[in-house]
Amino acid sequence: MANEIWTIKRCLEWTKEYLAERGEEHPRLSAEWLLCAATGLVRIDLYMRMDETLNAAQLETMHAAVVRRAKGEPLQYITGSTQFRMIDVACAPGVLIPRPETEMLVEEVLNYLDAEVLSPEAAARQRVELPWNDEVEQARKAEAALADERATAERRAANLTAADEAALGSDVLGSRAYADELADREAEEAAAQAAEAEAAEAAESELDEYGIAIEGADQETALAQDAAAPAPTEPCTARVLEVGCGTGCISLSLAWERRGHVTCTATDIEPRAIDLATKNRDALGLTADEVAFSLTNLVSSIPREEWGTFDVLVSNPPYIPTDVMRSLPHEVKDFEPDLALEGGADGLDIFRRLLNAAPYMLRAGGLFACELYEGALDAAAELCRQAGLSDVRIVHDLTDRPRIVRAIVTEPRQRQ
Repeated sequence: MANEIWTIKRCLEWTKEYLAERGEEHPRLSAEWLLCAATGLVRIDLYMRMDETLNAAQLETMHAAVVRRAKGEPLQYITGSTQFRMIDVACAPGVLIPRPETEMLVEEVLNYLDAEVLSPEAAARQRVELPWNDEVEQARKAEAALADERATAERRAANLTAADEAALGSDVLGSRAYADELADREAEEAAAQAAEAEAAEAAESELDEYGIAIEGADQETALAQDAAAPAPTEPCTARVLEVGCGTGCISLSLAWERRGHVTCTATDIEPRAIDLATKNRDALGLTADEVAFSLTNLVSSIPREEWGTFDVLVSNPPYIPTDVMRSLPHEVKDFEPDLALEGGADGLDIFRRLLNAAPYMLRAGGLFACELYEGALDAAAELCRQAGLSDVRIVHDLTDRPRIVRAIVTEPRQRQ
């Protein structure tokens, strides 16, 4: 194989036929995945560069990958990664491969956080009744009265003849003087208005918190409102506890998609999972303050002082019923870890322990959300109700199968 000329096109077609003969359900898609991993190309580039020749290292990588896939090993373990929502996640044997259903679990948590924790209703901005509002109104009325006086004086002066002036003498002179006085006052007002216009232009550079120019009295109003308003608070941060993190895909997605607003504590009993999740966190540039991973059994490592402080407890626990384990596809049953799959006789062994922990871990109003086996959702929802949780809901996946149970802790507990 290494001594022959293998173009991308030839390798793609050969791999597709080879895998199809061995029962691969989607042989062409698998061939594309393997070629992308071997060459470092994205899928569209394969079809743009069909005539390019693979080098010796690429051929060796491709040969080993095809052999592994023909034996049924999952593509994600062979290529070493998969995509989960907005992030790339490294995968490795011994750690459960992320599923599309779990992306919906993340969506449920984000919807809750956005509605109940991160975006509380903001108080409506109202106009404040300022002490100088009455003065402004009085000035407006005085200006209107002055305008009326001016108009009357001008009419009187225009209708007087020379004889009228001689007959009336000082009264006419008084009318003329009054008109002159009004003219002077008008000139002063014009100058004042020009000054106000100039000040308004300068005020156009003043912007409110929405980036809108504040002018004139509105600027005074806004300044008074700002002075009366409470000081801005620190950005709200949600706290999430994940149990059974695996690759870390849930916590990492939450922290990544709401960076600066969500911090996560994630646990797992499998050392390989903690190592892989930490690797994925580092690859994303997230810090241990944003997502902290802990090797422990369920919530055993959570400090007592942090009990009752979490907004969400989320988990994709082992949930496959024991009898169903025997009928799982070969690539799942023989390659993925039983520890991350089997959930006891009804698939709810670990769920029950999480449900027992939820009232101690969550604050009042906190969300408890789990992905579970499709046949166990009704029983899980009833267990939540019996435990005193409220707003219990079952969420269906993209194939319309019941997949997620979510409920609210209304009465947190404290252990004595």
